[in-house]
Amino acid sequence: MNAYIFPGQGAQFTGMGLDLYEKSHEAQALFEQANDILGFHITDIMFEGEADALKQTKVTQPAIFLHSVILAKTLGDSFKPDMVAGHSLGELSALVANNTLTFEDGLKLVSKRALAMQKACELQPSTMAAVLGLDDDVVEKICAVTPGIVVAANYNCPGQLVISGEVDAINNACEALKEEGARRALVLPVGGAFHSPLMEPAREELAAAIEETVFSEPTCPIYQNVSTTAITSADEIKANLMAQLTAPVKWTQSVKNMIADGATHFTEVGPGKVLQGLVRKINRDAQTASAVFEAES
Repeated sequence: MNAYIFPGQGAQFTGMGLDLYEKSHEAQALFEQANDILGFHITDIMFEGEADALKQTKVTQPAIFLHSVILAKTLGDSFKPDMVAGHSLGELSALVANNTLTFEDGLKLVSKRALAMQKACELQPSTMAAVLGLDDDVVEKICAVTPGIVVAANYNCPGQLVISGEVDAINNACEALKEEGARRALVLPVGGAFHSPLMEPAREELAAAIEETVFSEPTCPIYQNVSTTAITSADEIKANLMAQLTAPVKWTQSVKNMIADGATHFTEVGPGKVLQGLVRKINRDAQTASAVFEAES
């Protein structure tokens, strides 16, 4: 069975999507529609903007979403997912890919998500850190006994977990994790504590927008970050998406469940190859590839 997976924040690069824009009339029309929806020329920043401009959350999230979704739409008849999943932001790309959301509604939600997260980041100094070389339960225990807010945020693959929370709590947890034997406990260059209780203001704002958006029955199951299991109910998808901003991204568990349900081939749709690497670390036998656009003849 073919699983299609969609990356999240961090996969962006200057020039992303330019080949699609130049070689596909359909892609060009969607990018121009996106400029109109967003109210600024995101294509200028994506195609030739400075790296710092592309790193702004309000730009990064829509840019990655657009690259992923437009690439999927240009694959034509070869795009036949049996199941989909997305890492954090990528979940919204996956929901357009399996027809739960329209392109326009998906982009509007991504834009609202990015702006709401940016606002939440500005309310309180917070950050995230990557922890390598420890079992998940050890990391969870240290987070639980560290003063302040610090939680497991991204279960990326065995031995790689990202924690999220208040700056002091993250720094203290990193020291404790190193003492416990972590190969690395490295604070990441991010401006906020994504997938932690500190995102509650953003969750509330996004939930209101999700409530007003039409969710259709999907054409194939999605394995969501919160539930990790095959979901086909529009109402369940909606509830899980509302919970996502303050809940951990359970990527390891999702990929294991996809494989248990028959996934043999994982195709990453969007910038970068990060998710392919994670899938192979979760299961060495899984086949992985990047979605490749073929120019119109």
